[in-house]
Amino acid sequence: MSAIVLALLVLAASGAGYQLIGRVRDVARLPPPGRLVDVGNGRRLHLHCMGAGQPDVKPDTVARADVEPAVIFDAGIAASSLSWSRVQPAVAAFAQACSYDRPGLAWSDAIPGPLTAARLAHLLHALVAAAAIPPPFVLVAHSFGTFVVRAFAHAYPTDVAGLVLVDPIYPSEWIDMTAAGRRRLRGGACLSRVGAALAAVGFVRLCLTLLVAGSTAVPGRVSRMFGSEAATTLRRLVGEVQKLPPELWPAVAAHWSRPKCFVAMARHLSGLPRSAREIAATGSLGAMPLVVITAASQPPAVREEHARIARLSSRGRHVIAGAGGHWIHLDQPDVVVRAIRDVIEMARHGAPDGSESATQDSGSVTRD
Repeated sequence: MSAIVLALLVLAASGAGYQLIGRVRDVARLPPPGRLVDVGNGRRLHLHCMGAGQPDVKPDTVARADVEPAVIFDAGIAASSLSWSRVQPAVAAFAQACSYDRPGLAWSDAIPGPLTAARLAHLLHALVAAAAIPPPFVLVAHSFGTFVVRAFAHAYPTDVAGLVLVDPIYPSEWIDMTAAGRRRLRGGACLSRVGAALAAVGFVRLCLTLLVAGSTAVPGRVSRMFGSEAATTLRRLVGEVQKLPPELWPAVAAHWSRPKCFVAMARHLSGLPRSAREIAATGSLGAMPLVVITAASQPPAVREEHARIARLSSRGRHVIAGAGGHWIHLDQPDVVVRAIRDVIEMARHGAPDGSESATQDSGSVTRD
């Protein structure tokens, strides 16, 4: 055995030991904020509920707790329940608010089988049933999560009181991809699998530890090794994570130090075209209360696609955030909270009188 091979084996073994020690430490210091719910075959998904119906909340602090539907949050493709930390507590003031982690992400177990929108919707249905959360629900989702909740609304329409779609993706961008787009998607899945291998030997943990400590030199050089697009993506994701409350950064770093999160991301990415075809086949939402929120930074073509999604319901509304980018729930959480309130009101009484002018007067969103 050559000296180089031996050195690499020693380095990998040392890294794996560093990863194991770090993983044990993470389990002890970063327990799940919610509970792990068995959705079948011993597989557990993490569900974090707060607000109405929770034992640690006094009934007199929750308005109309006896009539409000529960609000269920679904995150973007590589995000977790933590991404709703600036919205969920505000919603918990007037309704039961529950966020969860999809299979393989954050505190949830990996689950075998395809991770497409329809499958994920069935798993979400199993989760809320096992957790004994009574329907109907207001489903709130960001980006890829909007595919999941739209699939849920199609499969279980009587269980859905309304939808809030935050800067949603849409089927045509994943069905009618160019050759370059297909290569990027395959490349993203491939890089995710490489990330899983690097996480297994502790390298990702080292880089994320440095990032949380404020050092970007080593992580930046590593990301540039995989091309300028990977480096740009890393900078963007770090910027979004930094919008979360600082006390959550260690949990985000701990999750992405584990191979399972990278594997889950690869599986989500690989299933995107199939998910898009599933959503394209769902059709009208009837009279279901619906608000679609578009980031101010989106170009006219995306705004038109979002307006088209809003027209899937006879009670659909399309609003454009007044500022910020794709992660509206971090840039302008009040816009999302207001949309949830509006959908609850529509579900209870129909569209509230004056709701359009109230939205316009807020200065946060404009009617499209």
